[in-house]
Amino acid sequence: MNLKEILQKIIDDGKQILLRDSNTDWEALVLLRSLSEPALKRQAHFQPGLYIADIDEAGYLDRVLYRVIQKI
Repeated sequence: MNLKEILQKIIDDGKQILLRDSNTDWEALVLLRSLSEPALKRQAHFQPGLYIADIDEAGYLDRVLYRVIQKI
């Protein structure tokens, strides 16, 4: 899956979560609208309740892009 598909799935499922990078908490819709097309096309893995991580060229999990935070 790419990051765009993951964000769209979060939106479609109506999940009440925020995605936290090193500086900010983001709504999935805001990320979908504001990230560049190359950023949205990167391969990623969504571990519900935990994180969205980059997948490297060899197919392994790389760095965590966003931590999943439940909305209060």
